[in-house]
Amino acid sequence: MVETAPSRSAAAKRVVSKAATAPTQAAALSLTQARALHLHAQGLLTRPRKRAARPDALAAIARMQLLQIDTIHVVARSPYLVLFSRLGAYPAHWLEELLAQREIFEIWAHEACFAPMDDYLLHRNALPQRQHHWAIRNAQHHRQTSGAKIDRLLAHIRELGPVKSSDFERDQARVGAGGWWGWKDEKRWLETGFALGELMVARRENFQRVYDLSERVAGIAVSGWDGTPIDADTVRRETLLKSVRALGVAQARWVADYFRLRPRVRDADLEPLVAQGALLRVEVKGWNAPGYVHRDHAVALAAASTGRLRATHSTLLSPFDPLVWDRERASEFFGFDYTLECYTPEPKRRYGYFVLPILVRGRLVGRLDAKAHRAKGEFEVKALYLEEGVVADEALAADIARAIVDCARWHETPKVKLGRCRPVAFAKSLKAALAALI
Repeated sequence: MVETAPSRSAAAKRVVSKAATAPTQAAALSLTQARALHLHAQGLLTRPRKRAARPDALAAIARMQLLQIDTIHVVARSPYLVLFSRLGAYPAHWLEELLAQREIFEIWAHEACFAPMDDYLLHRNALPQRQHHWAIRNAQHHRQTSGAKIDRLLAHIRELGPVKSSDFERDQARVGAGGWWGWKDEKRWLETGFALGELMVARRENFQRVYDLSERVAGIAVSGWDGTPIDADTVRRETLLKSVRALGVAQARWVADYFRLRPRVRDADLEPLVAQGALLRVEVKGWNAPGYVHRDHAVALAAASTGRLRATHSTLLSPFDPLVWDRERASEFFGFDYTLECYTPEPKRRYGYFVLPILVRGRLVGRLDAKAHRAKGEFEVKALYLEEGVVADEALAADIARAIVDCARWHETPKVKLGRCRPVAFAKSLKAALAALI
């Protein structure tokens, strides 16, 4: 597989004109500098300078490598919100268009994710290394117990074309159950074929998957491929490199989580990639382990090491944003302890159902529980909590207000309703800042 370097930030371009001038061994990074490199790699360092174009959405997905899918929509569904955090206001239908036009595809990786179609063969050949994933295990069970029925369903699709699970009647006796076990048989069989690579998602209609045979969906992505497997060592090497590149700078123990690799990655596993020059080893002050940077980020590393990558972007993040996928990593980079609570019983929730981390100029300064009331045109902030030690001044209020208003307008819910704040005194400054913008 040949990797394509992500587009560099304007800041990094100005710093060094030629990648060859970047050092192979940077000076020790401060935590702030490492965090800036992390945000740069994720496309969250600076506020977008121009209105997004459709290719920017594909570029953002390629930069992250994976865009996690989730169906909760008290605000915009997660994949749309993740893109908004990086692109600013954009037409949400771009995501469906990228899928329908075969520029991205769906795969089980970190979890259910969109990925660039250029990486299809890598993911297809990574399936044997993802046998431990719960979705793959469930699919293998259903393939073993319902193989003949699944084969008949595949034959139906081959003859008559793509299908949705709603094309089949619902077994009313099972209504109300959840998960794989609560789906009707045809839905489980479709998901089995999808998880095992026999089916792909051709497009989505009202966010509902439309399934077709993989050879018809992948098309040009597999043209010229004779079916010979890519060897396991190559698949693992490329996946490790993609993980590190997406993270900007990473400790070895964070790398496996990005693509849900096993076994966990150690420094010894990355040493050959350092020796080959594919990765750069760096020291980060305060870390008790080395950091690793993909060679494609050499220019940005040079900029970061001299303090010339500066975080200026403020936005709201999805709970499924790659920035907070790994609880340990978010804590190490940002001092931010984040746990998704939508699957926690309401009496046990600390912050709320679908809580959005607040990114302000390189720091995760707080979180808010939001709901978009689309019929009323209202974006409700049920509760907002600042992190302990964050200075709740007017400048912070202005940045957070701008992030909230931008998100609300993109949702077409321009009226903002502010509920409780912690600390309580911050509410006055935030309301004033919101009023000035609205």
